[in-house]
Amino acid sequence: MIQIIKSYLNFLWNSKNQHGVHSPFVFDLVTKCFYDKTKYPEYSILKEYRKSLLENKNTIEVTDFGAGSRVFKSNQRKISAIAKNAGISPKRAELLFRITNYFQPESILEIGTSLGLATIALSLGSKNSKIITLEGCPNTLSIAKNKFQVSSFKLNHENIEFINTEFSNYLKNLQPATRNPQLIYFDGNHSKKATLTYFELLLPTISNNSVWIFDDIHWSKDMEEAWEIIKNHSKVTVTIDTFQWGIVFFRKEQEKEHFIINPNKNISSYIFERIRI
Repeated sequence: MIQIIKSYLNFLWNSKNQHGVHSPFVFDLVTKCFYDKTKYPEYSILKEYRKSLLENKNTIEVTDFGAGSRVFKSNQRKISAIAKNAGISPKRAELLFRITNYFQPESILEIGTSLGLATIALSLGSKNSKIITLEGCPNTLSIAKNKFQVSSFKLNHENIEFINTEFSNYLKNLQPATRNPQLIYFDGNHSKKATLTYFELLLPTISNNSVWIFDDIHWSKDMEEAWEIIKNHSKVTVTIDTFQWGIVFFRKEQEKEHFIINPNKNISSYIFERIRI
């Protein structure tokens, strides 16, 4: 916990808003996407989806292949508790929606479905995208898949493929249809080894328009080390540290540059979100 607080204070000291950004590409992303104050109607769907999970008091057994939890001491967990403590926060879900809406990727790969709180943001952000979402735990994946198929949230589940798999095994055997996901959301295994393994396995899929989002880059010292390695990789040009996320671009026309951006003009609550997990 001390480590993440130190990282957060360092982030606050070094972070900038749009006024400290001299890259036109990043400036537009910050002003037109990060700081977009539009009240999108999709936000109400995100809210209702979350509410339905928070009201679900059923207990399931969770299979955890990742770095573990700072909250849960047992694999028997209430669905409501998973949604509250381990799911993407409401503000982050809205930001993920805006990022997806901004770039409009043709194909999306999500590594770590959980209960689908990020999946729905990705789906609503780019309704015509082909989405493949991977989850190691069959029970949480079943909850997400069922909600997309039978819910009244007007979700385009036909464009989403839910796959129960161990991530690295799947990524080693990518099928042709998944060779070039334009946007990848990494939220499956918050360890240095796993993160770098996924990064290397997916490098052959990159294009000039690729957008990669790594969750919890300051979750631990190991994750910060992984983030540093990713930032310095020869194929990476632009990276953005938003404290919780590390966003990576491979745009050949851009000079190699790293940005530390405050994604919300009131970011004070983000540290508490990460401490509880």
